[in-house]
Amino acid sequence: MKIKSLLAKPFANFIAKQIKKGMLNAVQDQTDIFNDLIKQAAKTDFGIQHSFNEIKSHEDFTKLVPIRDYEQFKPFIEKIKSGKHNVLWKGTPIYFAKTSGTTSGVKYIPITKDSIPNHINSARNALLCYMAETGNSSFADGKLIFLSGSPELERVGNIATGRLSGIVNHHIPKYLQANQLPSFETNCIEDWEDKLEKIVSETINQNMTLISGIPPWMQMYFDKLIEKSGKKIGDLFPNFSVMVQGGVNYEPYKSKLTESIGRNIDTIELFPASEGFFAFQDTQTEPGMLLNTNSGIFYEFIPVAEINTINPTRLTLKEVALGVNYALIISSNAGLWAYNIGDTVKFVSLHPYRIIVSGRIKHYISAFGEHVIAEEVEAALLKTSAELNVKITEFTVAPFVSKDSGKSYHEWFIEFEDKPSNIDSFVDMLDHHLRLKNVYYDDLIKGNILNKLKLTIIQKNGFVNYMKSIGKLGGQNKVPRLSNDRNIADQLIQFAETSD
Repeated sequence: MKIKSLLAKPFANFIAKQIKKGMLNAVQDQTDIFNDLIKQAAKTDFGIQHSFNEIKSHEDFTKLVPIRDYEQFKPFIEKIKSGKHNVLWKGTPIYFAKTSGTTSGVKYIPITKDSIPNHINSARNALLCYMAETGNSSFADGKLIFLSGSPELERVGNIATGRLSGIVNHHIPKYLQANQLPSFETNCIEDWEDKLEKIVSETINQNMTLISGIPPWMQMYFDKLIEKSGKKIGDLFPNFSVMVQGGVNYEPYKSKLTESIGRNIDTIELFPASEGFFAFQDTQTEPGMLLNTNSGIFYEFIPVAEINTINPTRLTLKEVALGVNYALIISSNAGLWAYNIGDTVKFVSLHPYRIIVSGRIKHYISAFGEHVIAEEVEAALLKTSAELNVKITEFTVAPFVSKDSGKSYHEWFIEFEDKPSNIDSFVDMLDHHLRLKNVYYDDLIKGNILNKLKLTIIQKNGFVNYMKSIGKLGGQNKVPRLSNDRNIADQLIQFAETSD
C-alpha cells in the first residue's frame, strides 16, 4: 500500500464517523443553519428589504420571502455585477458560477467564501465514505480523471467567473494534483472534440484508477478509448475501480457504460449544482444519496403539483414524506433565498434522509393534461430495454399536437446502441409501460384522445451532432429528457435515420 492510500484510511474513518453522527442531528442542524443564515444576512440589501430582523421562525420566513427563480433573482445579481457590496450576502461573492439557462440565457450564480467549502468538501466526503465502507483506498495512488469544464476564469463585475467544474478544479487539494488528469492546458480547451482527443492521448497509457464525470461524457470518452486501443476499458485500465458520476440519472446509461468497461465497477453518485452540492451517495448498500443537511444550505420542499400555485405548501425537512415528488427550494450562505433550483427530488429514506433526483420542473410533457415526468419515461424505457435486451445511447421525448383530423401523440427520439429486432414490439411495450406509470396518459389513450407513441430513430452519434450543431457539446450541457414543445424535436429531425 502506497503512502497516499495509507494516510487516507484513518482520515476516511474519521470523516465517515462525523457524517454518521450528522445523520442523527439532521433536523436540528437545519434549524441551526436557518437561524444562522437569517442572522448573518439581516443587514444585507436583501435582508433589509425582506425584514429579516422580524423573522423568528420558518413560518415568518414563508410570509416575508417568496419563492424565486433566477429571472426573479436577476436584479440582485445585476447589483453585484455593478460592484455593490452586501447585496445577498455579506461582502461580495468570490466567484460567479456561469451556467446556461433554458429561459434566462446565461445565469451567474454567486459562490461566496462561506459557501465554497460546500462545493469542495462534499465530493471529498463521498470518496471518504466509500473508502471507509469498502476499504478500497488504492485508487488514491493511481491517476484520477475529472471530466470538467475549462478552469480558465473571466472577470464579470470584477468577480472571477466560469463553469462550476472549472472553479472547483482550482480547489483540488495539492496532494491530489499530481494524480490529476488531464493536464491544465488540456482542460482549458473549449472545443469538446479537440479536448476529448487530447484527454485520450494523455490518459490511454496511464494507470487510471478513478474516472469522474457526467455519464454521457464518460461514454464518449470510453468510446474513443476503445476505438484507439481495441480494448475494453477494464482491460485498458486494470486498476480502474471507482466511477464517480452525477448530473443526470445514471440508470439509462448504466448498461452501455458497464459493457464498455467489460466488468462491474463501484460507482458513487453525486448531486452537485452551481447553486450548491446537495447530496452524495454515502453507501454502496442502500439506494439514494444522503442529503447534505449541515453544509450551509437550508432546504424547503414543495409538492410538485403546487409549485406554480400562489401560496404553495413549503415543508421543512422534518415534514417530508417518503415517495413524494418535491420541488427543491434552497436558501444558502451563497446568498440564495427561497430559490427554486428547478430540480425535483423524492425521499427514499427518512432515517437517514436520502433522496433521488426525480427530474426537472420544466422537463415534463403535459400538452394534453397528462403531466408525464422524466422519472416515468426513464422507468418505462429501462423496463422495456431490459425485457428486450436493448441498449440505449440517448433519448428525448416531445409532444406532437395534430393540426388536422389525425390524433396527437408523444414522439420519442431514440439513438440505439443496437436496434431492436422488432421495432413494433418495442414501441408497443414502451407505450404499455408508460401507461402503467402514468394514469393520465393511460386515460388519454383509452379515451381515444391520443395515439400510442411514435418512435423516431436517431442515427449513430446523432445526439452528439445535434448538441454540436447548437454549440452545446461538452461543458455541463445535457439533452433534456422531456420537452413540452417541439423546439428540440424539430431540430433533431435532421439527425433521424432515413428509410432505405
